[in-house]
Amino acid sequence: MPGRGVDGILGTMKPVCLALPLLFAIGLSGCDATRLANLRPGSSMATEVRALFGAPAAEWPNPDGSVTWEYPRGPEGTRTWMLTLDPRSVLQSIGQALTEENFARIQHGWRPEQVRRLLGKPSGTVRFPQKAEEVWEWRIAPLEPINSAWFHVHFGPDGRVTGTSRREEAPVGGPDQN
Repeated sequence: MPGRGVDGILGTMKPVCLALPLLFAIGLSGCDATRLANLRPGSSMATEVRALFGAPAAEWPNPDGSVTWEYPRGPEGTRTWMLTLDPRSVLQSIGQALTEENFARIQHGWRPEQVRRLLGKPSGTVRFPQKAEEVWEWRIAPLEPINSAWFHVHFGPDGRVTGTSRREEAPVGGPDQN
């Protein structure tokens, strides 16, 4: 672009760069929305679910003989779908695991498999040897659409939950950092 210089071009690109995470998230959720719209609890079969979503990341057996299939959309996605099929392989329910209600259910002393069963596969895991702590994180929907947000579960040296936390970050070079 003649006459604009590097600063002018970079200034024009800034809004586009800031919007990329949001556009990426919309694209992922839009794809899932189309797939989910093709499923009908009470009539869709396991073969239809697999044809649309592929193999689940985990299969969780339930006491009533049903099974819940886990479909995490991380590490960048903010959704983890849990689809429950009855013993006849008929889809019974579609649920979102990464919700405020589920975050609030996590209790001190829970084992890692209890957390995984509730929230699905974490998008990342970090070990802090000096604190004898391991932290699992899931990318979640932020309060401010342009931000990025994560929910964390902290495990102590005995491998049990010691607490939870969350963080939300504004993009570097965002509107408040001109």
